[in-house]
Amino acid sequence: MKKNHKSRFTMRVFFTLFIIAELLLTIILATFLVSLLQNWFHNITGIPDTVWLVIVSAILGSAITTLLIRAFFDPISKLGTAMRKVAEGDFSVRLDENKAFPDIRQINRNFNLMTKELQATEILQTDFVSNVSHEFKTPINAIEGYATLLQDTEQPISPEQAEYIKKILLNTGRLSTLVSNMLLLSKVDNQNIQTHVTTYRLDEQIRQSILSLESRWMQRNTEFDVDMERLEYTGNESLLMHVWNNLIENAIKYGPEGGLIRMKLVRRSDVIIFTIEDEGPGISEEAQKHIFDRFYQADNSRKGEGNGLGLALVKQILKLTDGTISVENLPGKGCCFTVQLKAASN
Repeated sequence: MKKNHKSRFTMRVFFTLFIIAELLLTIILATFLVSLLQNWFHNITGIPDTVWLVIVSAILGSAITTLLIRAFFDPISKLGTAMRKVAEGDFSVRLDENKAFPDIRQINRNFNLMTKELQATEILQTDFVSNVSHEFKTPINAIEGYATLLQDTEQPISPEQAEYIKKILLNTGRLSTLVSNMLLLSKVDNQNIQTHVTTYRLDEQIRQSILSLESRWMQRNTEFDVDMERLEYTGNESLLMHVWNNLIENAIKYGPEGGLIRMKLVRRSDVIIFTIEDEGPGISEEAQKHIFDRFYQADNSRKGEGNGLGLALVKQILKLTDGTISVENLPGKGCCFTVQLKAASN
């Protein structure tokens, strides 16, 4: 407590001396300049030296104040920027520990210590998730395989047993998808995925994604209104397929029976823009803040239908490819997801 009080007292004394020194420096410099150019001021303008002294003092005072304020507040501005990056999940940011002012040095040193610990914790957590997910995959695949064999057996089974086998396959499928998403998300986070960059038709890839989900949209009688330009894109084809699959599957899932999904793909200058609109209930303003967080599900009534990793995976993949994603509600009903990708320069 005494240390904090002493520190505050020291800062007050320092700023008081700083203001006095600034005023003295301004007056001395202004007096020197006016005396140096005294004859020119008097002969050319006819304005009294006292008025020129005030004018020059004001200009010099403003310039000196601006420079000194920048010297004092630039570290604070950098600290604010660094804190924002940490809040977004970037723990690699570091601040300069060689500042002139001891208090700033101490703050930056403590900040760097905090980010190092957070980065170490994140690496430990990511490794744990990756290892556990990998270990889960083998027994899940074994259970799914044996359940499939029971379903395909030629021996007669009761309707009750058939229903049990169906539920086993359904839930092992969900677990397998969860584990796969966790493994992929872990790899994307650590950028451990081999980047197979190819040039391919982006509109054709999205159409392939629609066809791969045919059983889903046929079951819900969903219709599509597709307007896509013929566009070539250079990037990781397999990674981006996860983006389209997740967005289209969500639109099918949360849209009404017999609903319409609108998709549009256009190029604007050096940016490729993809939008997908559904006719669902929309997303609340609070949920929009967390919709891309891991394991977050805005609709509690449908927690059994997903694991909350799909949109988090989409965001991380797009971040890895220098792309972005945003969401907004449409007038009336439904919501719109917008993906932006960097297009190759012509």
